[in-house]
Amino acid sequence: MRTAVFNTCSGLSHRTRMMLNSTPSNVSYFILETYLHVGNLRYLFFMLTALLYFVILVVNTSLIVVICMNRSLHEPMYIFLCSLFVNELYGSTGLFPFLLVQILSDVHTVSVPFCYLQIFCLYTYAHVEFSNLAVMSYDRYLAICYPLQYNTRMTSNKAAIFIVVIWLYSFVKFLITLSLNIRLHLCGNIINSLYCHNYLVVKLACSDTKVNNIYGLFGIGLTVLVPLIPILFSYTKILKVCFSGSKQTRQKAVSTCTPHLASLLNFSFGCCFEILQSRFDTTGVPSMLRILLSLYFLIIQPLLNPIMYGLQMTKIRHTCKQLLCYKMLTGHRHTVSVH
Repeated sequence: MRTAVFNTCSGLSHRTRMMLNSTPSNVSYFILETYLHVGNLRYLFFMLTALLYFVILVVNTSLIVVICMNRSLHEPMYIFLCSLFVNELYGSTGLFPFLLVQILSDVHTVSVPFCYLQIFCLYTYAHVEFSNLAVMSYDRYLAICYPLQYNTRMTSNKAAIFIVVIWLYSFVKFLITLSLNIRLHLCGNIINSLYCHNYLVVKLACSDTKVNNIYGLFGIGLTVLVPLIPILFSYTKILKVCFSGSKQTRQKAVSTCTPHLASLLNFSFGCCFEILQSRFDTTGVPSMLRILLSLYFLIIQPLLNPIMYGLQMTKIRHTCKQLLCYKMLTGHRHTVSVH
């Protein structure tokens, strides 16, 4: 028997499930199989998930507000970071509210339109994240390799254009994916996942999926190769400068590139876990481990990025301290005036 997190569709008999999975029909909803029966522990899982979502909302929103309100942070690097934090909120909102509802539910179903909407949100989140990190690597390359020309080569306007192109391109790319999915005739409605997954939905089709598969492979190539080229180019040049440059140059490269590299590697590993799990048989892997790996890039990345960049970037740290001190000071003055 397949197992999976929080609850099971035990109310459905095996025969009924097989009929749902094999009878050609116009499917109106999907059943998510990857939920374990945990009884009253569902409330503990619900509280932990809600707390995690709350922390992600607070830390990402706080840094967005800090960057937007402080004029000294209206520079390309921080504009890219702001886009990154907005994307973390976008991706988290595409997952966590849905996950919270499913944890407390006894029957884990999702309507087809909402499933496609979730696919769109989560896939555009992943594409924007990787593309944003690629542009940030190019920004770091210019800052380290051409420090004197950086302000002319990478302006705030250019950074804004990069961000608009990234978001628009991601949205258009996955709107095409959804339009190809909608035309499919589905012969089943059971998805072995915690959330809607494009590849798993296409596998349920009994109509011709050749166009979907070709576009899917082409899309993966664009999603991976296009951002990977500037990343490899940028870090090859940065490494050359580090080996041939002064100690001060190396220190600057390490301090500015460490959070970016950590974020890039973390996100890449998380995506690899999810891709491997969705395309290969992982029944030999413990259920809870499979669940954590499938949620890794959707949970750890939005939590790690704001904390890591907030601690590493000096200007952000100083701005946060100033705002905190200002609030404490104004609060103290208000208390004194009242007394």
